[in-house]
Amino acid sequence: MPSAERADSRTKSIAEKALSLLTDVRAGEGLGVLLLGLNVFVLLGSYYLLKTVREALILSESGAEVKSYSSAAQALLFLLIVPAYGALASRVNRINLIRWVTLFFASNLLIFYAFGAAGSREGIAFYIWVGIFNMLIVAQFWAFANDLYSESQGKRLFPVIMLGASLGAVAGGQASARLIGPLGPYGLMLLSAALLIPCILISMLVHRRAISTSGHFASAAPPAPLAKTGALRLLASDRYLLLIAVLMLVLNTVNTTGEFLLGKFVEQTAQAASSDLAAQKRLIGEFYGNFSSLYSGLGMLLQMFAVSRIFKYVGVRGALFFLPLIALAGYSFILVLPLLGVVKWAKILENGTDYSIQNTTRQALFLPTSREAKYKAKAAIDTFFVRAGDVLQAGIVFAGTGLGLGVKGFAAVNVVLTLVWLAVAAGVARENRRKTQGETTLGSSEPMIPPATVARPAGA
Repeated sequence: MPSAERADSRTKSIAEKALSLLTDVRAGEGLGVLLLGLNVFVLLGSYYLLKTVREALILSESGAEVKSYSSAAQALLFLLIVPAYGALASRVNRINLIRWVTLFFASNLLIFYAFGAAGSREGIAFYIWVGIFNMLIVAQFWAFANDLYSESQGKRLFPVIMLGASLGAVAGGQASARLIGPLGPYGLMLLSAALLIPCILISMLVHRRAISTSGHFASAAPPAPLAKTGALRLLASDRYLLLIAVLMLVLNTVNTTGEFLLGKFVEQTAQAASSDLAAQKRLIGEFYGNFSSLYSGLGMLLQMFAVSRIFKYVGVRGALFFLPLIALAGYSFILVLPLLGVVKWAKILENGTDYSIQNTTRQALFLPTSREAKYKAKAAIDTFFVRAGDVLQAGIVFAGTGLGLGVKGFAAVNVVLTLVWLAVAAGVARENRRKTQGETTLGSSEPMIPPATVARPAGA
């Protein structure tokens, strides 16, 4: 081992040595990684509580078809939300952006609780809101992480930070399955709102470490408001960002079409088991709580033992192809055996890979982009373009239902879309190579920049 690496090993804390079993965490980086991992752990735990509530409310009150059409409404709302978010990001610094957006969502949950406890049927409205909350709050977290780390650091550290997301998803799924009985859907809303407050406090702590240059964040960018360039203008001027947007649109179309197939099976199973609406809500909630914990558990295992090694040996570009190949195999298998068990396990494999390999890869794609792209373009891609996939999927469900397509028909549509997905992924990989041409490879040993010598942009 080179002398520099031996010295680095001797200066690592116990936590950093433990984290190094998962990926290359260097001296001084451990606390920042643990704080960000804890932050996304709590965020994802909160979301998975709400995800189970969402499924229980909309499937019991409206059905799988309405669930599918409700997803499309989110894309239309994002046409208003994304510009408003960008305008706010151009007026306040990054920590105030995180603080006010998170408090806004927490207050929304209190309103949903009050109306739901009063007996309102809010399944459709809540379904739309949860989709907006999940997309925007998680995109904001990863924009923050991209803003803190250099490209070389992010490629090393994002896999272990994403492990926090996987653990949070498992914990949230398990907790929702156990707590929806005693607390009910509306009690879980209150619990989720309470969990958002520590996320703000952790973000404030990480932000302070970054701007003081004591946190070993090599990209300690100034916390000033962003330039006023709009998200759509950023996308239109950069082929790389535009291809990522198309990638997310196709990916989400495939994923939500698969979710429709599963939801339809679960709805029919619950109706066959009981004619009581409250019992159907409980059965659906329990199924989705256990289903979520299964694919989240798979995602956690992949995050712990596979993602950093995939990044090391095939890189971010190679990692782009794992999920579409798995989805292609899964929907091809559903064509042969269109059964609930087959759809369930195909979705577990697809979602587990999505929430680990694909999700980490998606975040790492933004490392070589500008600060404006990290916050504004990423917010547009992770919200509007993802939900635009829901619009396309809703059209597929509407047309397919009208044509009498069964499970095999929808699976065949997904097979074709997955082939398109593979072609777009190849384009993203090509543009990423151009963006990162000449950058230090992941396996290299770039020197740690001492805190006192971190270069700070003008105006910091």
